[in-house]
Parts: sequence; structure tokens; C-alpha cells
Amino acid sequence: MNDDWGTPDWLMSLFDEYYDPCPLGAFKTKDALSESWADFYDKIYINPPYSNPKPWVEKAIREFEIGQSESWWGDEMTIVLLLKHDSSTQWYRMLKEAGARFLMIEGRLTYKGPNSRPCSFPSVLAVLS
Repeated sequence: MNDDWGTPDWLMSLFDEYYDPCPLGAFKTKDALSESWADFYDKIYINPPYSNPKPWVEKAIREFEIGQSESWWGDEMTIVLLLKHDSSTQWYRMLKEAGARFLMIEGRLTYKGPNSRPCSFPSVLAVLS
């Protein structure tokens, strides 16, 4: 498992209408952590680099707070992050404190990528809405 493996097609199809600020490989060339998401999108899906998800979690929480404060126009913001299920981390605790709901994925995901195989850890969808 590495940062260059993509979301499985069956899972990605659930988020067709969502903006993805971190598409496969783009975190190496695109600075999505500096752009505003809440100003332009109300549905966001993120499969952040597993090697360092914390900056993406922090950004998602900030953008969600901005989106909630600007929701007077009627659109509710939803941000979904695909993460390693590790409730012992600081970023997991931050999501919990921000009110995220956690949807456990049964079994092990097989990500898209070279030599793909089921990963060695469980995954979770963290949903801010």
C-alpha cells in the first residue's frame, strides 16, 4: 500500500458528483491544501495520502466549518474522507471532535494500482455533514 493507489471503482462511483481535491497522484503536483474548497463546492470526496493524512483532515475540518457558516444560501456541505481505520491517531480524534460520522468498510479494500491486492488494514469513511 502506498500513496499512489487509487480508490476502487465501485467506491468512487458513489462519489461521482463530488469534487476531489486530491485525485490520484495530484498531491505531488497540485497544492489543494492552499485552495478554497468551501467557496466552490458543497460535496467533497478525499482519498488523502495514507502516509500523511493529518493535513488533509485539518483542511477538511476547516473547510467544513467555513461551509457551515456560509450555508445560509441553502446548500449543506458534505465532506467524505477515505482513511485508514486507526482510532488511536490525533487526526481521528480531531474528526470525532468535529462531529464526523464513521462508516466502517467491511473487509479489506483492494485499491487501484500496480500489483494491487487487499490492503493489510481496515478502512473507514469519515463523513462531515
